[in-house]
Amino acid sequence: MKFQSHEFGSKDADIILLQMVDDHDMGLIEREVSGIRELCPGKDFCLQAVKVNDWNHDLSPWPAPAVFGKEDFAGEAEETLHIILDEILPGLIREDKKPKQKLIIGGYSLAGLFALWSAYQTDYFNGVAAASPSIWYPHFIEYMKKNYLYAGTVYLSLGDREEQTRNPVMARVGDAIRQGQMILKDAGADCILEWNKGNHFQESDLRTARAFAWVMSRM
Repeated sequence: MKFQSHEFGSKDADIILLQMVDDHDMGLIEREVSGIRELCPGKDFCLQAVKVNDWNHDLSPWPAPAVFGKEDFAGEAEETLHIILDEILPGLIREDKKPKQKLIIGGYSLAGLFALWSAYQTDYFNGVAAASPSIWYPHFIEYMKKNYLYAGTVYLSLGDREEQTRNPVMARVGDAIRQGQMILKDAGADCILEWNKGNHFQESDLRTARAFAWVMSRM
């Protein structure tokens, strides 16, 4: 499994942002980067956008039935995370700056869920920027209750119309994200839940920019 990685911002910055993306995200990434700069004036950062090959395959934490269409979730997130830790991060983390560097993992939708799940797997990440994460994912809330969160700072968001859907699985997203925030707070995380106007498909780039910017402000 190979992923393409695209770098934005300052290569020598102390703040490293890691985001899993698809073709749609890449088409909006420049506006996202501009949004982060506007929200965090004067703060240098390096955004590493890692393009996955198959969204439902590469970012799902364990197998689950399809929600839309016929493509099931393959549950290959562990393999994806291994590639990040073994092949991508070593090229980003400088040993001479390691004590100062802050690493934030984030993303939108299933990539947001992957970012949150990753913070339960490793202590590499200082913060999580999960914009409209797919926290409705089967058994994920139960997973959060039973496992240890390594990251100290977590941003969550959701569109205020996202839970208004006829899909019974997706309709659980509002209750799930409210419960998720309580679990994170009880675990001692510095966590916020922000509500955006609209459904899941509105301004994903700007929502992700706000997610990263908030976490950066806490570093």
